[in-house]
Parts: sequence; C-alpha cells; structure tokens
Amino acid sequence: MYKYAIFILLSLIFFSCSSVKELNFVSREGWNADTQKPFPKHVPERITIHHEGTIFDPSKESAAVHIKNVQKWGMSEARNWADIPYHFIIDFDGNVFEGRNVFTVGETATEYDPTGHLLITCLGNFEVQELPEAQYNALVELIAHCCDKYRIAPETMKGHKDFAKTDCPGKNLYSFLQNGKLLEDVKIRLAEIQK
Repeated sequence: MYKYAIFILLSLIFFSCSSVKELNFVSREGWNADTQKPFPKHVPERITIHHEGTIFDPSKESAAVHIKNVQKWGMSEARNWADIPYHFIIDFDGNVFEGRNVFTVGETATEYDPTGHLLITCLGNFEVQELPEAQYNALVELIAHCCDKYRIAPETMKGHKDFAKTDCPGKNLYSFLQNGKLLEDVKIRLAEIQK
C-alpha cells in the first residue's frame, strides 16, 4: 500500500516538472476523458511501445477526438476495459496525451499480461504509414523522462510484437527498435536529463 502511495507521489512530481512542458503534454481533462473504472495497480518496470493501429489523418479528425473515441470503444461492451488501454498516447505533432494512470495495469486485445508494462502508443498504423519526425522525437523524450522518473532501464524497451502475435507497433515504427536507433536516442536524452 505504501509502495503505491510513493509511486503516485512520484507520478504527480513527473507531471509537474518543467521538462514535461517540452512534451506539449495534454491532460485527461484536455481530451475530455471519462473517469476510469477501478483496475489492478502495478509498478511500471518496463516500457512497451504500441501503435494505435488505425489510419490516423489529422486533417480529418483531431487527436483528442480520436483518443476519446478509442476510450469509448475500450470501455464499451465491445471490450469492457477500465479505461483507454495505454498510459500515454502521442499524436503526429508530438503532443503527449495522458492516458490511464501509470500505476494501473494496461489492457490489451492480445494474449500477453501487461502487468509491469508502461504502455506508450503512437497514433497511426505504422504497417502502412510513416512515423512523423515530431512523433518520433516526442517518443524519445517521453521514454527518457519515464525511464528517469520511474527508474526504468531503457534496455527494457520493447515493441508489443515482442510479447504477442501481432504486427504492432508496425514495421515503420518497430524498425527503430530493431536497428537500435530508438534506444541510442533515448540513452542520449536520458544522460542529458540526469546531468
């Protein structure tokens, strides 16, 4: 119980620190999130990267509306999840949207157990879409800050497909995990944060 209280306090510190402002952070209130249902708590120990999986076109729909629709679908009878499944969501412009509480277990439509996983998703379908530079840069920044604030080793970072039979996070995002570029960039940014 006390362990979770300490981590919740650290979460509040994370959201109040000035570096998050560099991320163009959008709170749950900013995208009109519904209240999440009770769900098991956990301590994040690793970072798992997803793509949201549908074609996202910011000229036709705002990220906030899209994210709200994902939450509605997840909390409906279709899935009956406690909230949007991810802890953070990043749009094409590099805005970082607050998802479910970091200290609640994420949810997934695949067979892996997300307990201990901090779930970050990028809007889009990266089997067919290219990852925008602003979205990539925000992903690096967010991962580095999560590693720092939650004491997660960057080497734990994986893609959804490393734990389940899925194409997620899509070949055009997963390639940055495969070739080591994402890890290298996160380590560089983490070193700058920890100076």
